[in-house]
Amino acid sequence: MQREIRRSIATFAALLTVCGTAQAQLQGGADWDSTSRQYRGGQGGAGSSGAAGPSVPSAAANATVESLTKILSASQLSPIDRSLYLSLRAFVYSRLGREIDSQKDVAEMAKVNPQGWPIVLSFVMPGLAGGGDRGAALRALSYGLQRKPNDAWLLIGQAQVQMQIADFPRALGTLDSAVASASTTGERRNASYFRGHANLATGNFPQAAEDFEASIAGQTTLKGRIWGALWRYAAQVRGRQDARAVLARDLGNENLYEWPGPIAKFLLGRLPAGELEVAAESDDAAKKTNGKCMAAYFIGMDAVRRGDRQRAREQLQLAQARCPTVSEYNWAASNELKRL
Repeated sequence: MQREIRRSIATFAALLTVCGTAQAQLQGGADWDSTSRQYRGGQGGAGSSGAAGPSVPSAAANATVESLTKILSASQLSPIDRSLYLSLRAFVYSRLGREIDSQKDVAEMAKVNPQGWPIVLSFVMPGLAGGGDRGAALRALSYGLQRKPNDAWLLIGQAQVQMQIADFPRALGTLDSAVASASTTGERRNASYFRGHANLATGNFPQAAEDFEASIAGQTTLKGRIWGALWRYAAQVRGRQDARAVLARDLGNENLYEWPGPIAKFLLGRLPAGELEVAAESDDAAKKTNGKCMAAYFIGMDAVRRGDRQRAREQLQLAQARCPTVSEYNWAASNELKRL
């Protein structure tokens, strides 16, 4: 399902480009997005159209709606695809201030994809929010929560957007609710992973490490464990725990040649920083996942562990510049720089 969601987001980005409304993703936190910062997570509705976010040329946005409506008119769309395109149109409707239409599309999602629609909204809205309108994404998620209160996936999506606008205390409360509401392994792991980031941002380092550990509970493969283990390392460094020893115990006997394995090799002292940077620029998997962003962040956290504040600051500033504002690495680097 994740692959299909990413494909539809890419299609939506292409539609925006054709219609002349594509926006460059901005770096540097939430200061530029004042409308989204003013959003208070209410229930939305027709009266919320005054918070519709950055202005969108009506003709272009309406053309995007028409394109999406044309796609949705195809009878051969699968339930997942139909719910994906409905979520995209719900977002555009909210940007236009057409909140009733946005709510109708969310309601239609629940009809055509009754089991999977919360997951669709959870994946789609944070990605779209990064294009410049966090308020519209939050409102669409709130319409979902009206239909299914305390749904873990919807709360996870809401918290991701809240973290994009640096509202980490609110995100932490949202994710506490998501963890409490989680009823499946996937919900628990994802809610714990993002709560780990909210705790990391707010300085709750031992709890962040526990959350990242919970995000990989039961995972037996390197692919399933490595991301949570790397983030647990970052939380334990800040909590003044022996992060390297824990990482070595968890991953030390693994084959770490495939990305992001080289990051773990570097953190374990088995790979020089220069070779990690080369891998981040040359490895195919690294290039597809913005490996240079990841490498800069973890080189910075290794410097934090060693007490090298100048090196840490340089690398974390580099990570902040390289990592998009929708990225956990941007959030973590930005917050870490405030502590140095």
